[in-house]
Amino acid sequence: MKYIRNLYFSNTFWFTLLALGLGFLIAFLFPVMFGFVKAAFVVFLATVVLDAVLLFRAKQGVFARRDVPDRLSNGDPNPITIYLQNNYGFTIKLDIVDEIPFQFQRRDVLFEARLVPNENQLLRYELRPTKRGEYDFGAVNVFAQSPLKLLKRRYQFSQNKMVAVYPSFLQMRQYELMAISNRLTELGIKKIRRIGHSMEFEQIRPYVQGDDIRTLNWKATARRNELMVNAFQDERSQAVYCLIDKGRVMQSPFEGLTLLDYAINATLVLSNIALLKQDKAGLLTFSEVIGQVVPAERKAGQMQKIMETLYKQKTRYLESDYETLYAHVRRNVRQRSLLLLFTNFETLNALKRQLPYLRRLAKEHLLIVVFFENTETKEMLDTPAFDTEEVYQKVIAERFYYEKKRVVRELRQYGIQSILTPPQDLTANTVNKYLELKARGMS
Repeated sequence: MKYIRNLYFSNTFWFTLLALGLGFLIAFLFPVMFGFVKAAFVVFLATVVLDAVLLFRAKQGVFARRDVPDRLSNGDPNPITIYLQNNYGFTIKLDIVDEIPFQFQRRDVLFEARLVPNENQLLRYELRPTKRGEYDFGAVNVFAQSPLKLLKRRYQFSQNKMVAVYPSFLQMRQYELMAISNRLTELGIKKIRRIGHSMEFEQIRPYVQGDDIRTLNWKATARRNELMVNAFQDERSQAVYCLIDKGRVMQSPFEGLTLLDYAINATLVLSNIALLKQDKAGLLTFSEVIGQVVPAERKAGQMQKIMETLYKQKTRYLESDYETLYAHVRRNVRQRSLLLLFTNFETLNALKRQLPYLRRLAKEHLLIVVFFENTETKEMLDTPAFDTEEVYQKVIAERFYYEKKRVVRELRQYGIQSILTPPQDLTANTVNKYLELKARGMS
């Protein structure tokens, strides 16, 4: 019974059977051909039997294995590999169907391969998830054909596996490697000259052997008639908090990802860069209530804690409560910190409802409001209009475009810094802003 379940007929089988059927029909009209068609049918049946023997006499004629990472990176192409091995004594043709998770909504993960005896082969493809969560992989189905090409034997390698899709750790590693090798400019990060000394001034003291002569204070030396140097203390690490709005404004999609996912991916990268720069990284999510909070620290395991927290975030679909956000930050974040607020304001009126709380946050901390350009609106502005309807659409698009600019001006008027960015440039623009503030010594 198991052989029947794994037996399939190829297109060659059906075409040959159709040709023989036509042959018998013609032989009915011309009886002289009946003997030839009958002989051909007997040969066909014998070939089918031989093909079945070739395919099913080996217990395990083909071996296959799917290699998939233990976790996938959201929004990035993730490599998947299928290993194939031919244990038959003849060349086989393979059709491979991989059962990928339903979230991808793809039915085109189909491959063909041809393997000579004892040959191994690797098939590689990529999957780009656009939602965090658990993804279930099914079996790897391999359909083998002998050189006779009449039948197919199915081999099913049950590799059921659950893989978690995390925020974009591949992007985080890319930025980390570039930062370590001082090549961040290749990712769109600007070179920023550090302003002033890299240490904070502490006191003037007498020179001792081994002091850097570049720190000599000549005015103090002249007054004291002995060599005096400026003493500096190491900069204290700054707390960097990413505040992520999980309200309904962050559900808008762009290239398969929501704005919330773009904010999560940027937060992961920025937190890692902050730790590399000896700052303390923290996280706070909010909507109508305060969500998960990771206090700013620089200890081992902080990035893992941030990643696990980001993995669980979901949009709440309600309007966010900035008054609750301000009250929580005031009560729990005692040290003056850098706050990067990831949210979205479509209109100036939407900003003005929250502006009193943003101004209070900006008085106690260095606040940067990060929100998104509507890229479709910008594309519409760059497209020429050819009829009245398109003119009306372009006027409306222009209104929304300049509404975003008014939001930026309103924030600047109250001394609040902002980043207005396309979603795809969010990470680079956010890291640029952080490094710029770090270079200027702002806190």
